[in-house]
Amino acid sequence: MSSELEGVIRLRMSSADGHYAGGLVDGARIVRLFGDAVTELLIRHDGDEGLSRMMEAEFFAPVRAGDYLEIRARLVSVGKSSRTIECTAHKIIALIDPNDSAAQVLPEPLLVARFKDVAVVPLNRQRKVS
Repeated sequence: MSSELEGVIRLRMSSADGHYAGGLVDGARIVRLFGDAVTELLIRHDGDEGLSRMMEAEFFAPVRAGDYLEIRARLVSVGKSSRTIECTAHKIIALIDPNDSAAQVLPEPLLVARFKDVAVVPLNRQRKVS
């Protein structure tokens, strides 16, 4: 059984998100955003946050403080208690220079990371969501 449920989070990486030199954001911050998107989908689908059983992440491009990201999460399969969710993170606005306030809207969103999560929502925690 598959579902068309999808969620979107858009946010700006702040200077507090910059972990490395040049304001580079660590991959763990992106994974936490994926986790937030997965949690929202599980609540919308099952009325419960569930628990992640397996996660896979791939990173393709750097993210820096000042960049805007769009996180998309899509429920791709539903088992009796398992849920498979695929997520992407795209940079949609990039800060031009970390020492300046100028930024540019990217002509095409840039894929910076991809994530797959298999979560479990125990049967006794699942409830119908309207």
